[in-house]
Amino acid sequence: MKDIVFCSNNCFVLYSAAVQAKNSENKESVLTLPQSPMKERPPKAFHQYSNNISTLDVHCLPQLQEKVSPPSSPPIMFPPAFEAAKVEAKPDELKVTVKLKPRLKAIHSSLEDCRPPSKKWKGMKWKKWSIQIVIPKGSFKPPCEEEIDEFLKKLGTTLKPDPVPKDYRKCCFCHEEGDGLTDGPARLLNLDLDLWVHLNCALWSTEVYETQAGALINVELALRRGLQMKCMFCHKMGATSGCHRLRCTNIYHFTCAIKAQCMFFKDKTMLCPMHKPKGTHEQELSYFAVFRRVYVQRDEVRQIASIVQRGERDHTFRVGSLIFHAVGQLLPQQMQAFHSSKALFPVGYEASRLYWSMRYANRRCRYLCSIEEKDGLPLFVIKVVEQGHEDLILTDTTPK
Repeated sequence: MKDIVFCSNNCFVLYSAAVQAKNSENKESVLTLPQSPMKERPPKAFHQYSNNISTLDVHCLPQLQEKVSPPSSPPIMFPPAFEAAKVEAKPDELKVTVKLKPRLKAIHSSLEDCRPPSKKWKGMKWKKWSIQIVIPKGSFKPPCEEEIDEFLKKLGTTLKPDPVPKDYRKCCFCHEEGDGLTDGPARLLNLDLDLWVHLNCALWSTEVYETQAGALINVELALRRGLQMKCMFCHKMGATSGCHRLRCTNIYHFTCAIKAQCMFFKDKTMLCPMHKPKGTHEQELSYFAVFRRVYVQRDEVRQIASIVQRGERDHTFRVGSLIFHAVGQLLPQQMQAFHSSKALFPVGYEASRLYWSMRYANRRCRYLCSIEEKDGLPLFVIKVVEQGHEDLILTDTTPK
């Protein structure tokens, strides 16, 4: 083996072919370590080296000034080659795997692929919001008013007054309870003590007519005749609306005449289905709402006298918002002090009225009015009955 020594400015470089061969043998041993755990001695091989001095590039190194070298550090010991291979072959203890799902792109046609990419502004992100409206198949039944009221009652979003008690008043003609529809029997009118009639039931009776002031005349006469007449539609007593055709005996209740499709005219006449003209008529009346002031003409003096004569009343007499409970009485020795030029003040009189509250602007309460005796003079007492508060009693010597 030949060694080549180059000398340049007191620097020696020794190139040995034997060292090169030794390094190559070490590399081969490192590469074969993972296959065999034991270190095998490499076999002997013949190597040929060609040393070409002319191809070596020799540079002249500059002379450096001598410096005080720091104290020498202890030599660093490197592990042998096979130990380094073992360290490299050690499996990783922690592994983090990140999977990125590819973004789905719907390919509809080749034209969409040629579109230029949309602009992406710096520092902003675009989001797409998609709305899907699902309409169920089949017929949809809208909720009725009762279901809506029940739902709003559960939510507690509405303010409703206390439920009104059922109206048990009956019409003397059609025998239906409570006020009727505006475009129908309409409201109830008081005929006598605890006797009520629907406005249109009385107005469309044959004997009844209306004055210019709005009073209905002969209502009692029509009621007496209706007690003996049977309706052609429902076969019940109380029918007073007859057909205007001569010699026609068909007679109906007002509500039954509407159900039987009778024809009403503006001159307050009616024709039954057998005699009504075919098609429409110029004078035909199709709307029965009455918004004008209409009342039953009656003898109020006789009606009040009947109230006083009854010792124990089982009926309630009401005029507007005033409910009459008891009329009271006056003894001969009280006549001088318990009356005025316009009114009487009987002891024991009692009535109640529904009127606006003194505490709340949008509420009504009950005022119970009565007359008592104190020191030989009348004492007027008003008892305010309001829910959520104690009863308030107000007294004075005059009704004002």
